[in-house]
Parts: sequence; structure tokens; C-alpha cells
Amino acid sequence: MTAEPNADIWSERREGWTAGKSDARDAAATDYARIVHSASFRRLQGKTQILNLGDSDFYRNRLTHSIEVAQIAGGIARQLSKDFASHDAAPWIPDLTMIQAIGATHDLGHPPFGHGGEVALHYGMRTNGGFEGNGQTLRILSRLESFSDNNGANLSRRSLLGVLKYPAPMSVVQSAAKKLQPALLGDTSVVHLIDRKACRPPKCYLDSEKDVVDWLLDPLPQADRDLFTSWKAVDGDHSETEHKTFDCSIMDLADDIAFGVHDLEDALAMGLMNAADITAMIPEESCRSFLEYLQSRENFGNDVYKGFVRVLTGDQRTRKRNIGRMVTHLITSVEIRTEGAFDTPLMRYRVDLPERQRTFLKALKKAVKEKVIRSAAVQHLEFKGQNMVVAVFEALATDPRSLLPEGTRARYEAADDKMRVICDHVAGMTDGFLLRTYERLFSPRMGSVFDQI
Repeated sequence: MTAEPNADIWSERREGWTAGKSDARDAAATDYARIVHSASFRRLQGKTQILNLGDSDFYRNRLTHSIEVAQIAGGIARQLSKDFASHDAAPWIPDLTMIQAIGATHDLGHPPFGHGGEVALHYGMRTNGGFEGNGQTLRILSRLESFSDNNGANLSRRSLLGVLKYPAPMSVVQSAAKKLQPALLGDTSVVHLIDRKACRPPKCYLDSEKDVVDWLLDPLPQADRDLFTSWKAVDGDHSETEHKTFDCSIMDLADDIAFGVHDLEDALAMGLMNAADITAMIPEESCRSFLEYLQSRENFGNDVYKGFVRVLTGDQRTRKRNIGRMVTHLITSVEIRTEGAFDTPLMRYRVDLPERQRTFLKALKKAVKEKVIRSAAVQHLEFKGQNMVVAVFEALATDPRSLLPEGTRARYEAADDKMRVICDHVAGMTDGFLLRTYERLFSPRMGSVFDQI
């Protein structure tokens, strides 16, 4: 039986809670407030997005990225309400507060030093359930935040479903292939280094949150539940999930747009990419949809592509105006796709881009990955951060009763899964706090008994 759009079941919280009589906020507004006032959200200001914190205060960190994802997701939802008012999915288009809450939340679980830290913690937890950043987001929201006694932020069912990007547990999708089992490199003789490729985690939720996911999916008919949690095997790699909710698809697309467009802007502004890089990585044939849009906004003469390269590499004002046009072009192109096998509307509908706009965004993302993320300048710092995360994790794990701070030690003593508590502690650190902890533990001249730990 399909639930109605405003049915109470999607606003339910796992732990009982009743709004005050004078409180005008609905479930979405309450969720949004809990997210933006959470410690985990504040800590994002001290976590790397792509470029290393401290090199400049101009470019984006995880907090500003999350705010931008929330804004873009809100823009997509507004556009859908305008363009698809008579579509069967219209009653299920999330309101602005709901989708902004989901967008602001999507990166809470990312550890210090970005994906390098994620790989490091997956190695550290290799015999204790592994680690994955999106899975940690669900864990923070359902276990670790402090808005309830036993259920973390205790968000509504719909908000939590909106951040469940990969609805399958680690134990199911992790490859059995030896080359993807977390391990140390075998060909170093002076230092011990983790094998970064082998330690890359699958996209999943953590098995420790299976009861949370079971509760989230409880309203679904069994056929929808089985389909939603299905996955496909990938030869020589981790398995992949295939489905997400309508809200989650909006957030995920907003994340892709923010990554492809705004991280490209940072790279151009910081001089990490130039005109030659644009022409090499974002060729004319990949951005024809945007060139047509650009020409409709301003006369670029006979060679619109040349104008495109010029405005992205010109002065800051011109670049910013055209970066905004790229975001607008993508938002206004969004379509609704129907997954007819689902009966439940939240799972039946997804957002997507038409092929030409999807090709454009794919080129933007590839340019950022190839010219920035995979550059030696960024990889050196990710490598260093990754190894500091491994060192801190393993040091704390050797003697947690002595080395963990008092509050975390109490959680450790009370927990059945004690290694997960150590992982939570390290994953929650900002880049700067991880660095200071590393220096206290390993640098002879650093640290004081008066340091806050």
C-alpha cells in the first residue's frame, strides 16, 4: 500500500518527540535546525574539501561546500515545482527546508583530510567492519549527535532516507577480491605505508547501522524494499547499489554540480588551471548545451567556445558571473525520471540531466579530478594527512584507556564495539585537531598538559 505524500509515517522519528505547543515548525524545519546547530556541522569548517586548509582562506572547505549543495538542491526543488507542476511526482517534490536540510547534512561523515582520511580509517577498521564516509554520516545522525537519548539527531524518516545514498551494508558490497582487501604495501623497506588502492572502501552504509536502515525501510512493501536495497556485482571491484530516494537523487545531483562547477572555480581562481587546461579537459563538443545557453545570455560573436574559455580565465567578476550561469543552466535543465518498478513514490521518482547537460557536467568533474585532485600538489598533502590519520588511530587503539580523552573513554568502556568508538573519535576530528593530536603523540617538542584534547 502506497503512503500519501503527507502521511505521518515519513515524519516519524525513531525516538519519541513532540514539538512544543507554540512551535510553528514542521518536521523538516526541526530537522534543519538540528543539523545546522550540530557539532558535526560546525566541524566541517575545519575539514578539507579539495584544497588544503591553510593554503588560502578564499577557496571552499567542507562547510561552505555543504552550504552550497543545500542551496543548489533547493534551487532544483524550486525548478521542479515550476516545470513539473502537473507531473505525478509533484506532490512528492520536497519543500525547500527539507531538501536544504538533506543537502547540508550530506558530508557530515567525512573524516579529516578528505578521501585520504577515509581510506586510512577503512584500513584501521579492516577487521572491525570497515569505514565509509557516507555510512558515517548516517551513524552520526542516528547514533552520535546529542539531540536525543539513544538516536543521535533523531531526524525524521524522510530526512534520513534522503542521506542514505547507498542502501546496502558494507558486508554485502565489499569485494572478496584480494586486491581490494585493506593492506600495507609489500614493497617498502624503510617505512610502512598502506596500499591506497586496496584500502578504498565500497559505497555503502556500515553494518553497525543495520537496525536504523531496517527502521527507515519499514513502511515499504517487501517488493520495494528488496528492489531498493539491491546491488550489482562489478567485475574486479566492489559491488554497487542501484537506487536512492527522490530526495537523495536531488541532493546527489546538487553535490555533483557543486563539485564540478564550484571546485572548478576554485582551481581557476587559485591558478591551478589555465586556458590550455580548459581546452584540453573541457573540449567544445562536451559543452555545446552550455555554449547555446551562454550565447542566449550574451553575444559572444561567432566563436562562443573561445568566449567561454576567455570568461572563465578572465577577471574575477566576469568569471563569477559565468560560473553562476553554469549552475543556472544545469539547474534549469533537470528532468524527472520514473522508475516504474517501484510502488512507493519516494523511490519511484529520480532527477536526472538530459544527455547533453550530463556530458557537460561530466567533463567539468573530470577536469577537477584530473587537474586538481590527482595533481602531485594535492596528492602530497592527502598522502601526508592519510598517514597521520593511520598513526593517530593505531596509537589510540594500542592503549585507549590511557590515550582517549575522558568523554570518549567513557563511551569506549560502555560500548560493545569498542574499536568503532575509537574510529568515531578520529573521524570526527578536524584537520587541525588531527594534526595537533599527531604532534602531541609523535613530535618530541610538541604538546603540553594544558592542551585541550
